[in-house]
Amino acid sequence: MEVKDKIKQRRKELGLTQLDIAKKVGVSEPTVCRWENGEIANMRRDKIVSLAEALNVAPAFIMDDSDIPSPDTTEAYTTFPVIGDVAAGYEQIAVEDWEGDKIDIPLSWLGGRPHSDYMVLRVKGDSMFPEYQDGDKVLVLKQDTMDYSGQIGVVLFDDDHITVKRVEYKPGENWMRLVPINPNYPRELIENEALEHCCIRGIPVKLIRDIIK
Repeated sequence: MEVKDKIKQRRKELGLTQLDIAKKVGVSEPTVCRWENGEIANMRRDKIVSLAEALNVAPAFIMDDSDIPSPDTTEAYTTFPVIGDVAAGYEQIAVEDWEGDKIDIPLSWLGGRPHSDYMVLRVKGDSMFPEYQDGDKVLVLKQDTMDYSGQIGVVLFDDDHITVKRVEYKPGENWMRLVPINPNYPRELIENEALEHCCIRGIPVKLIRDIIK
């Protein structure tokens, strides 16, 4: 089966529209239509990973190869690929790409959830210092909403930038504020139309830090 047909078939199996997929991946609805029509043959790696998450499949399902591995579970641990960087600042382009770095995560950290509910990212920058330091790895629970105002979240904004920040908001109001821990960095207010280009990707649940770097 061709990739375009697998995308369309899996989307329909999940009962999702092309617009649903577009919102989850962070692209336009016409782009999803072009994927399903086979008009875009070479998808960006970061979009492949995001599309795989939206369809709840491994990236290899879309890529027809195993360049980005799914986690391999052992008795006590599950091995995750570190699939990209998340900025402690605001400048990091959202590229989820596997370069061979892997990490073993204790199964107890997953809280009984399947490992497909998580991803591991690497922190870049120091705007969340000292809680998060440059080079730290974080286990992120994938979800598209915050549990409460002031919680730390992984946020995609301006369509293609990704950051980790405290997220402040008021239910029913059309704004979100990204707040760094390091006082040397500014807060970022996202409101009105800009919110349409912003989404929550997940919640950091565990921090992994190398003592010697």
